[in-house]
Amino acid sequence: MVDRLLETARSRGVRRVSLETGSMPAFSPARSLYSSKGFTTCGPFGDYMLSRHSTFMTISFKDTNGSRRSGTTDRELRPD
Repeated sequence: MVDRLLETARSRGVRRVSLETGSMPAFSPARSLYSSKGFTTCGPFGDYMLSRHSTFMTISFKDTNGSRRSGTTDRELRPD
């Protein structure tokens, strides 16, 4: 499911996907999954505030030659 969501984001020109998950031990599998897909930890984004209960993660997409896509803007991926 995560692979499908990330591919949809790439195909729509989204440059970055960010997420919030829990920081408690029960969320360790989720954090490991996201890390295995290329997400790295980051600070709060959007309307989120720093919380000891949250872990924030992000992934940025690059084009096929390894550089960030030019001419695109940060957009939210929204359901159709």
